[in-house]
Amino acid sequence: MLKIDEIIKKVSEDVRLPSWKVENTVKLLDEKSTIPFIARYRKEATGELDETQISRIEELLSHYRNLLKRKEEVIRLIDEQGKLTEELRAEILAANTQAEVEDLYRPFRPKRTTRASVARERGLEPLAEYLLSFPLEGSPEVEAEGHLTELVPTVKDALQGAMDIVAERVSDDPEVRRKARDLTRANGLFIARAKEPKPESPFRNYDDFKAPVRSIAPHQVMAVNRAERQEYLAVKIEVGSALVLDYIYRRHLRPGVTAELVKAAIDDAYQRLIAPAVEREIRGELTDRAEEQAITVFSKNLRSLLMQRPVKGKVVLGIDPGQRTGSKIAVVNEQGDLLETDVIYPIPPHNRVEEAFQKLSRMLDKHGVNAITLGNGTGSRQIEELLIGFLKRWNRPGLAYTIVSEAGASVYSASKLAAQEFPDLDLSLRSAVSIARRVQDPLAELVKIPPKSAGVGQYQHDLPPKELDESLARVVELCVNSVGVDLNTASPALLRYVSGVNATVAENIVRFRRENGRFSSREQLKKVPKLGPKSFEQSAGFLRVSEPGNPLDATAVHPESYHLAKTLLEMVGSSTGEIGSEALKAKMKDIKVEEMAALLECGVPTLRDIVDSLLRPGRDPREDLPAPVFRTDVKEMADLKPGMGLTGTVRSVTDWGVYVDIGVKQDGMVHKSQLAGRFVRHPLDVVSVGDIIQVWVLEVDLARKRIGLTMRRPGEG
Repeated sequence: MLKIDEIIKKVSEDVRLPSWKVENTVKLLDEKSTIPFIARYRKEATGELDETQISRIEELLSHYRNLLKRKEEVIRLIDEQGKLTEELRAEILAANTQAEVEDLYRPFRPKRTTRASVARERGLEPLAEYLLSFPLEGSPEVEAEGHLTELVPTVKDALQGAMDIVAERVSDDPEVRRKARDLTRANGLFIARAKEPKPESPFRNYDDFKAPVRSIAPHQVMAVNRAERQEYLAVKIEVGSALVLDYIYRRHLRPGVTAELVKAAIDDAYQRLIAPAVEREIRGELTDRAEEQAITVFSKNLRSLLMQRPVKGKVVLGIDPGQRTGSKIAVVNEQGDLLETDVIYPIPPHNRVEEAFQKLSRMLDKHGVNAITLGNGTGSRQIEELLIGFLKRWNRPGLAYTIVSEAGASVYSASKLAAQEFPDLDLSLRSAVSIARRVQDPLAELVKIPPKSAGVGQYQHDLPPKELDESLARVVELCVNSVGVDLNTASPALLRYVSGVNATVAENIVRFRRENGRFSSREQLKKVPKLGPKSFEQSAGFLRVSEPGNPLDATAVHPESYHLAKTLLEMVGSSTGEIGSEALKAKMKDIKVEEMAALLECGVPTLRDIVDSLLRPGRDPREDLPAPVFRTDVKEMADLKPGMGLTGTVRSVTDWGVYVDIGVKQDGMVHKSQLAGRFVRHPLDVVSVGDIIQVWVLEVDLARKRIGLTMRRPGEG
């Protein structure tokens, strides 16, 4: 059987990494270490692999273990039938894919009643063997007469039954299946046609669609699949049958008096059994690949959304726009604590503009508001226009607004967490609080909603829920741990994504904090119920203690390395009291990490991280990203002219292009061909959600409310 060392070898080949790195990573994963912990605190063991590499190793490890499990199961099932040979066992063990294993198992798989199984029950197996012996003389009809029975009354019936058996044998040939798949992948044509074309259909681009199987885009597969489910399209894969049949003839035909009958059986096998099965498999492969791509795009968009730069030190007024029920407003202080809520009705059907201006003026003055966030839901652009007028009238220097995605705000409002945070607050007002906080700390606020409610996916409702949820949860986990979490302020929603912390432990941490007061050290974590030694090991480095007794508890240095940090500080003539100071930077300016690591008998990567943490204890990786764009005015679509340059914020990235908020009522779209003056494989190779980019207007379609943009400077080829 495939042993762990062979699996490690295969994984190493797939990821193109030395086997020792993979072996150590697998060992850590099997010890239930998390990916963030391995990437951050076990760099010597893995050779400094990053989260992406470790995640890929984990995926492949699971794949090969599942493949091994299936091989063992197939071998057992065939052996129980008494049909397992050493040659077949070797073939199964040598198979590289699940499809190859299933092809080898196909002849032995218990089948439902088929034409061939009926023929066997009627005693026509010997006649099928005769056909496949390709005698050079004699008569198949005469041979068939010896197999006539009450259930097989005619020669024609006998020969047809024998041919059905031959057809099934050909269909069950693993090499035939493999070749048919390969030829279809290489030469097949993916065809979709509308059953009844409708000009208003969102799928009209696929009314008469053709694309090679080998190059059809994942988003096209997703669109066609959805249209097929809605019975708008008829879909098929075509491949020249002669390509496959020529191969089967060469493999299964020989000269003889039965050759024509076997040839007819082969034709039947291909048309009735092989081609439909291969088409289903290829469609399945294309769908799997498309779903994987959609999940990848969603995951990358989510990561960019979560890792947007926080806007710190501002009192924020959030507006959740609404029409009939009014627009909800909430003011939160610099820490995100709720100060006040209200409702305004400035747009139709109410049009109470002056009243809204008075409420906004009072709240802005009372709380010293520094920024306004406006949700992008229904009525947002009408509120935005009024807001522009208000800002000009109120004339407070420095006050500006930004539009944020309100995706998931209503989900948060109705959640258990929101009820715990604001038990006396109306559900509709809770969403305004969320919108206000999203600019202060996008990560801390967005973790409160299900990741798939973040509104940055494509075809997300067509994706397998389990795989999508797992992938997005992994993204949130990596983001949370890359930033770190304040143990004394984090919500249960944020804590549950910390390495080694599950939902129960997260609740216990908050309960412990509530009952015992602020954490003064990481060591206190050991008193939290259900947070055992393994959980402490995995989580401690990512949980920071503000104003701790031990300054190291406020850094990314893991408790297991405190002795190294303290010894290092002593060696440069410093102490923990100088962590993050200019004095310490001066003392460590000339330190040689490699030499110091040898003296301390520790790994260079670990010491390098310790030094960085001591010099920049509160560093937030999001600080290197651009801040949100705050505006004080707005343009109309009619104001846009081809060639006009604008600054915008990337709201969503898809396989086909990028949607950008440029401060008008409609997001503009940059097709991937307009992202750069070179070939772009995927838009994510150029931009991410939240990026602040320079764009130029290509075209404006007022009737269809479409804005075409380019990132290629005017005059660029």
